[in-house]
Amino acid sequence: MSATATLWWDAENESIHYIEQTLLPNEYSLVECRSIERLATAIRRLEIRGAPALGVAGAYGVALSAFLSEKKDLKSFTAAVHRDADILRSTRPTAINLAWGIDRVLASMASAHDCNDARSCAIAKAHEIAREDTACCHAIGKHGAALLPDTCTVLTHCNAGALACSSWGTALGVIRSAVNEGKKVKVISCETRPLMQGARLTAWELARDGIDVTTITDSTAAHLMRKGTIDAVVVGADRITSDAVFNKIGTYMHAVCAHHHKIPFYVAAPLSTFDANNYEKDVIIEERGREEVTIMGNRTYVPDEAHVKNYAFDATPMELVSAVITETGVLRPPIEIHKLLSHRNTT
Repeated sequence: MSATATLWWDAENESIHYIEQTLLPNEYSLVECRSIERLATAIRRLEIRGAPALGVAGAYGVALSAFLSEKKDLKSFTAAVHRDADILRSTRPTAINLAWGIDRVLASMASAHDCNDARSCAIAKAHEIAREDTACCHAIGKHGAALLPDTCTVLTHCNAGALACSSWGTALGVIRSAVNEGKKVKVISCETRPLMQGARLTAWELARDGIDVTTITDSTAAHLMRKGTIDAVVVGADRITSDAVFNKIGTYMHAVCAHHHKIPFYVAAPLSTFDANNYEKDVIIEERGREEVTIMGNRTYVPDEAHVKNYAFDATPMELVSAVITETGVLRPPIEIHKLLSHRNTT
């Protein structure tokens, strides 16, 4: 898994291939995506998920639209691609990388001379974004590995591994890099209800890599912190504003407990996940269907008369974050995101 791509472009067939994550760990299945509607469905259903992976998927999605479009004049062609981009953009409102990847490819097409030139610009930029993602993850891993003790047990939540990127991972990239450096790292993987991404995906990735991993119920984490079992918490992020980190629901709970027990709480994320234009109050928290909570397998666990709230993400105040690990280095709050991103854009 550490060297395996999880989402890529098939140049011969002009299509997107990806690992279908909802079937793991019971079935390893590759899907070929040939339409914008199928890609949008895959993103909504979490067949493709994870902030960096959504950025790559959005980028390749715009390229796919460009190759699918049969419009002959550039104006009509561009309008059609933008409509498809809006469809993809609307699938996941909280994760910022999706729109980031889409917008970068659209911008690359703006100076195209004709439709074929636009297609070439789109796929070249999408490939660039995918390569950048892999390089970012390895850089994050290197910077983050330096923060971990030589022998440690790390708690993680949800899945911020290769499956959440195009390869390697952010939070799991830190763990993989530390192990590659010879550090003895054990991982506690929270199951991450209701869709069990920690149990199904993180444990699957780490077990395939031969990394010691134990899965726990989400509510066990505080107990292990109090017992002194956990040395550090490392999670990913779907959006980072100057005042909060947005990540899978349950992250805030772990951050509060880690703060109380004086355990470092690290967030591993690329600069593309930073949002300089909004604060916590401005960000829409995605709510998903009740069936994800009420049904497990073929059995219903919540009566029809009961209401359900199924938030996909929560916000962790920045004062609970020990550091954010990026491809450029380790950032300690407070973080001036405008200045950080302005410096990146001029270098």
